[in-house]
Amino acid sequence: MSEGLIPGRNPVREALLAGRPVERLLVAKGAGGAPLAEILRLAAEQGIAVQEVDRRRLDRMTEGAVHQGVVAVAAPRAYVPLDELLRRAEERGEPPLLLVLDEVQDPHNLGSLLRSADGAGAHGVVIPKRRSAGLTMTVARTSAGAVEHVPVAQVSNLVQAIRALKERGLWVVGADMAAEQDLWDADLTGPMAVVIGGEDKGLGRLVRESCDFLVRIPMRGRVNSLNAGVAGALVLFEIARQRRGGKPRPGGG
Repeated sequence: MSEGLIPGRNPVREALLAGRPVERLLVAKGAGGAPLAEILRLAAEQGIAVQEVDRRRLDRMTEGAVHQGVVAVAAPRAYVPLDELLRRAEERGEPPLLLVLDEVQDPHNLGSLLRSADGAGAHGVVIPKRRSAGLTMTVARTSAGAVEHVPVAQVSNLVQAIRALKERGLWVVGADMAAEQDLWDADLTGPMAVVIGGEDKGLGRLVRESCDFLVRIPMRGRVNSLNAGVAGALVLFEIARQRRGGKPRPGGG
């Protein structure tokens, strides 16, 4: 049986109560009862997807272990508090560089962004609890191992998290194709949090308004936008390039 599976009603319930990251729940068709109802309630409160499957599938997955009609598929890695990302930068003696994702829902994009964050030297990634891809096995595979090296903080309110980062001295730059300033012209050498919007609508209004400044990625072709994974990589590596040049000036003016 895979190490990422948690079979049985009581083990699943305890995992949810303890806040262990869970990718999804698999529930046997026709299963019921008060214990399962509590598990489903906890899953709903935590935004965990529930999939109804044939009981024989659970039998095969758990290789004969007693599952009582419910199996949790655990996420590959636990989330960390937001402060942990800043602590990581402090321990390295580096100005913080964080990647903040506003409703990036494609797990392949999240995995790609984790890989880029690792390559550019970012200290962590921030995602919202709702309407966002989480740390699933698909994300882990797409990240090519970066999920083991880049801590991820999951927050209830992204705007409040951005405000907290600003209070800690970070400049918040949002990538927006309607921005007036080109990415290549912005000074990005200070402590930075880069905000990348979701696949469909880009930055949400409140998130956009919370940014200190916005930058656009210069486009010379007929397509006027890039997907979240590519956009995030370009901004992160431009910051890495500027930091290597060593011209510190906070802000984007």
